[in-house]
Amino acid sequence: MALDEALLLNMPRLQAPVLRFYGWSEQAASFGYFQRYTEVERMTLLRPLVRRPTGGGIVPHDCDWTYSLIFPASHPWYRLRATGSYRESHQWIRSAFAKLRVECELAAEASHAGPGQCFVGYEISDVLWEGRKVAGAAQRRTRSGLLIQGSVQPPQLSIARATWETGMLDTNPFSSEIPVTTLVPDDVLLAAADRLAQEKYSRSEFNQQR
Repeated sequence: MALDEALLLNMPRLQAPVLRFYGWSEQAASFGYFQRYTEVERMTLLRPLVRRPTGGGIVPHDCDWTYSLIFPASHPWYRLRATGSYRESHQWIRSAFAKLRVECELAAEASHAGPGQCFVGYEISDVLWEGRKVAGAAQRRTRSGLLIQGSVQPPQLSIARATWETGMLDTNPFSSEIPVTTLVPDDVLLAAADRLAQEKYSRSEFNQQR
């Protein structure tokens, strides 16, 4: 969470979109910035509970694939409405699965089966596989840029995470405009992430502030 926010804060300096794949060292659940901690406690048994810098509901991190997309304010996706950037990011995921011969679709309408939980029911433009939600995301827009944090609950198929990540890179919608390079975090970025981790995301005062 800290590195995602640090990347967002540094977008005016980096001035290029970043796709970040990451995992969790233990079972956990993240929840939306505006959710009430006491309600989240009752809705999931997963621990620890981590407040995200983005909105949305509870996301279980027990077997999912997590990623982030960060864009500078100069990028066309930044100027899209929230529904537009949500749809575009999930279209990218659908294309990656299609390359792996896994046919998914974007939800044309919402189906709410329970409040506050990201993978109970689905929203418009969520990624569905055989009618089940397999990818959702949350966003945050600031003057610095756009942060999209997403989770993929992999379909019950024998697809390795690394294979899906390669599919994401192969279907990158910006490949013709922006050369794909590996971002090596510099000292400025790492220092910002470390500060946010120590002063914010690791503190119960932040996670339980609502």
